[in-house]
Amino acid sequence: MNFEVRDATPADVGTILRFITELANYEKAVDQVEATVESLAATLFGPGAVTRAMLLEADGVPAGFAVWFYSYSTWQARNGLYLEDLYVSPDYRGSGAGKLLLRHLAKVAVESGCGRFEWSVLDWNEPAIRVYEAIGAEPQTEWIRYRLAGDQLRDFAAG
Repeated sequence: MNFEVRDATPADVGTILRFITELANYEKAVDQVEATVESLAATLFGPGAVTRAMLLEADGVPAGFAVWFYSYSTWQARNGLYLEDLYVSPDYRGSGAGKLLLRHLAKVAVESGCGRFEWSVLDWNEPAIRVYEAIGAEPQTEWIRYRLAGDQLRDFAAG
C-alpha cells in the first residue's frame, strides 16, 4: 500500500465531512457534529481562514485526514502547531498511516519555525495514546483544558 499526504482542496470538503462524522461516531459524539459542506468550505478555504486540512490517501483512495492551525506561545514568542483532529479510517489503522500523518505535521511545524506541536486526546483512546507515546510525545498532565460553548458561552459574553 502506498500512502501519500497532501494539502486538502475545496474539492475535498465532502470527504473531510465524512471523516469528521466517522471520527465523531468513534468518539461517541456524532450528535454534536454541526459541520456542513458549506461551513467547512468557508472555514477551511474561505477568506480569512486560519485552519488548514490535509488528506491521507492510500493508493489514491482517501484514508484519513488532519485539521490543524497555528497557536502561539508567549514564553517562546513563537508559533506552535495545534492538531485539532486526526483520523484514519479503520481499514488503514495499524499500517503506520497515523504515524505518517503525525510526521508530516511535525515537518510542517519544523519548517514553519514552530516551537511546539500539540494536540489533545480522549483519556479512553488507548490505541491513539500508544501511538503518541511511541513517537515520543509526552502528556501534559499539569494542564487542565477548559471550555465555554453553546448557551454558557453566549450567556457569559452577554454579561
